[in-house]
Amino acid sequence: MKKVFRILYKTLLYILLFIILAVVVYYIAVSVKVSKLYDQLGPEASSIVIDGQSFRDLNKNGSLDVYEDTRVDFDRRVDDLVSQMTLEEKAGSMFVSMIGMTGKGGLFDKPTASASMLNNLMSLAFPSSAEMLIGKKINSYNILDGYPADILARFNNNIQSVAEKTRLGIPVTIATDPRHGTENNPGANIYSPAFSQWPTSLGLAATRDTLLVREFGDIARQEYRAVGISLALHPMADLATEPRWGRTNGTFGEDAALSAAMTKAYVLGFQGDSLDQQGVACMTKHFSGGGPQKDGEDAHFPYGKDQVYPGNNFDYHVIPFIDGAFPAKTAQIMPYYGIPVGQTSEDVGFAFNREIITGLLRDSLGFEGVVCADWAIISDSKVGDARAWGVEDLTALERAKKVIDAGCDQFGGEFVPELIVDLVESGQIKESRIDVSVKRILLDKFRLGLFDDPYVDEEEATELVGNEDFKRRGKAAQAKSTILCKNEGLLPLQANTKIYATGITDPSGISSPFEWVESPEEADVIVRRIRTPYEDRKDYFLESFFHQGRLYYTDDELAEILDYADVKPTIYVANLERPTILTPVNDAAAALLVEFGTSDEVLIDMLSGKREPQGQLPFELPSSWEAVQKQLEDVPYDSEDPLYPFGHGLRYE
Repeated sequence: MKKVFRILYKTLLYILLFIILAVVVYYIAVSVKVSKLYDQLGPEASSIVIDGQSFRDLNKNGSLDVYEDTRVDFDRRVDDLVSQMTLEEKAGSMFVSMIGMTGKGGLFDKPTASASMLNNLMSLAFPSSAEMLIGKKINSYNILDGYPADILARFNNNIQSVAEKTRLGIPVTIATDPRHGTENNPGANIYSPAFSQWPTSLGLAATRDTLLVREFGDIARQEYRAVGISLALHPMADLATEPRWGRTNGTFGEDAALSAAMTKAYVLGFQGDSLDQQGVACMTKHFSGGGPQKDGEDAHFPYGKDQVYPGNNFDYHVIPFIDGAFPAKTAQIMPYYGIPVGQTSEDVGFAFNREIITGLLRDSLGFEGVVCADWAIISDSKVGDARAWGVEDLTALERAKKVIDAGCDQFGGEFVPELIVDLVESGQIKESRIDVSVKRILLDKFRLGLFDDPYVDEEEATELVGNEDFKRRGKAAQAKSTILCKNEGLLPLQANTKIYATGITDPSGISSPFEWVESPEEADVIVRRIRTPYEDRKDYFLESFFHQGRLYYTDDELAEILDYADVKPTIYVANLERPTILTPVNDAAAALLVEFGTSDEVLIDMLSGKREPQGQLPFELPSSWEAVQKQLEDVPYDSEDPLYPFGHGLRYE
């Protein structure tokens, strides 16, 4: 037996040593590759002074080129730059890839073992920063980290410094999903506590206040630019006509006119009346409306690839773009993954569909800006298969060609510019067609001032991002977005009321006129925060971030939620990501509040009457699961006998 253990011990030891050796060899190989890439870089851009004015010599040739001359109009600067670019440089510009950063704001170049699941994923599944930036010549990136402002600003400066040393010194565009909410859901919201905290888009819609929405956009713009972010991968102009849809939380609700008004104000807040070096470009999504998902299943996943229109209501979903995004001059547009079933001559995903992108978006609606395909529709990766709905049988090369032929300019979440090079060199796509897209992409970089000065001040970023004034305004918006659905004369509560609370982190640490007790028996009133129910799915990597499926609470969930409601007056505070079936909760409630990212502090202020909920529902609240199942995916407010209708909202008496 001892001999067996010795053999087993030695075997495990050898395996461990082999793994360690393999890791060391891999680390050294990557380090050498990265080092060779950095060796390809040139010097920093020097300054050229003419008549007392300084210009950046981005291509380091000692003379002032047209694209370096800030006195020249943008179109001429773009034309000059494109004329100097190689095919590989043009191809790299046509990609927006995810990129990681270290906790100190450095580039993610070498394998790492981290407590952060995100960092480990980026390390294992994506090329190094050097390979993407120098090797593949990609100059637009989607960041996913929620680090403090100075770290984000330092990362911007670090990556811009590398970009400056490339052959033509083309600056990096840094993009992000929303960062101003209170939840973390990659693809929908990146929790960034350094930023001011605002309600979700549903909450902004609940305020019905376009001036407030534009104010939010302006504040978010300032915070973004302070850390180097110049492209917002939002807003979502999709209509949440299908209540089960897992991305309802990012929309402005189900009403086209309301969504159009909110979208317009949102884009104007970020971009201003005309996009310039102070603004943030908006990539409004998802054209031509990604809401009517069959059975509410999301198009990130194969089972949700179909968008259906049983109510023949396709045109309704385009209204937020026609009346909202386009009048606000949104810089960019993103189509969704889904197939608009039966709406065009071929059932393929939006980005592959020439009738949607060129026929409708370009020709009929006259959109001239950048169209960027949604993330990862071309090539399979370590994270998952491509979301190439309707063209699954095509090769990655064929898919890329179809996207370009459809009229798109850029590929999101991919890092395969070699496909574009191959398409041109094989004669399948003319380089002049590539030039059209590259010019659109570069024009936004020029308008945003990135060629003139892409750097930010780390200290100023810390002072501006999440400052007290911005936080104060965000809290005011949280209160204004909160909806009072029911009140049996209980709210606002009297001073010295004894409250037993669940779902509030630490009420004793927040100034209030109440007495917080440890048990329901001691309380005069119970306050319960509850969340939107959903099905826990784990077949695909991203499913854990997408709350889909059922909108009703299970018997076990209801038993916990309704506990003591028949004994003590209970105030329910429902955080809604989707239109939840609150019928049994409403029946048991003495008061019911609905919120979309309201902090404990603001909630307590509303309980006391210091603040007042003023919101109106941005969608119907269905009364039953049967009613939900009967709804048509593309039709708004069509639920039978809703618990509360669209627009419902009470006030304190």
